[in-house]
Amino acid sequence: MISTKILLVDDDDNLLKSYQRHLSEDFRIDTASGAKEALEMIQSNGSYAVIISDLKMPGMDGIEFLSRVKEIAPQSVRMMLTGNADLETSIGAVNEGNIFRFLLKPCPVETLKQAISSGVRQYKLIEGEKEIMKQLHTKKILNALKETIQLIGMTLEAKDPYTAGHQKRVARLASAIAEEMGLAEEKIEGIHFAGLIHDIGKVYIPAEILNRPGTLSTLEFELIKTHAQVGYDIIQHVKFPWPIAEAIFQHHERMDGSGYPSGFSGEQIIIEARILAVADVVEAMATHRPYRPACSLEKTLEEISSNRGTLYYDKAVDACIRLLKDKGYKLEGSEN
Repeated sequence: MISTKILLVDDDDNLLKSYQRHLSEDFRIDTASGAKEALEMIQSNGSYAVIISDLKMPGMDGIEFLSRVKEIAPQSVRMMLTGNADLETSIGAVNEGNIFRFLLKPCPVETLKQAISSGVRQYKLIEGEKEIMKQLHTKKILNALKETIQLIGMTLEAKDPYTAGHQKRVARLASAIAEEMGLAEEKIEGIHFAGLIHDIGKVYIPAEILNRPGTLSTLEFELIKTHAQVGYDIIQHVKFPWPIAEAIFQHHERMDGSGYPSGFSGEQIIIEARILAVADVVEAMATHRPYRPACSLEKTLEEISSNRGTLYYDKAVDACIRLLKDKGYKLEGSEN
């Protein structure tokens, strides 16, 4: 309990020195000889778990002081030292400053210790409740963001079911690759959600071009390549806890700088995009498309293994091969 900060406020310096001497073994004690000094200390030193103030002090009495404390440090547990003759008057402080406890002067050290210990427990309870509420609030925001991603994916699915199915399979494979690589759970979750909408920029490309059988013209291919930039533009202002916009923008970049749209290379490409790039190619090759049949698993793995470290991130390639070749991972919708 020694690390918990306690503030004692009284205009009797001898009393403060005595309390500090007797309490310092159990608590971290700061003292102030008046309300003004105490308020400055609260502003500069941060939160105190317990603040104990004398009632009668020159300049600003304890009731006004603790009312001010309630405004600037509402989490601090507030107590008042008062004499018997002033008890009726000080009861008004309950409404003014929400006093946790009154202590009668002269206050024995053991009584003061017990009161401070009770105040510290109350402080920790309040802080614990605040943390729980903060976590719940964060969880609600996170759930709303996840729902947003799913709705975005559904929007694209309505336009182009092939692309939507591709995104879901890429998200699943990319997450599996990230897990196989031993990445943190938060990172894996971000990769999953980036995968679900990595081709969102294709919403602006005519479905007739996306699914046209045969070879695309140079102009049509250049139009399709804009989907990385367009997807980034759509998502960039959404405050996700993961770098989803950057992953969308970079998922066609290649390790040797031969990708698009910016020609990033190596570690210029965030790891989320490096993993998505491998999952994207594998899924695209291994599943049926309107313009071509699915490639065999052997041919698909040959593509990523022969370009390991050149086009594709080596660790992601190795993890993907282990999953598909050694651990029996199956791509949904593939014919392999």
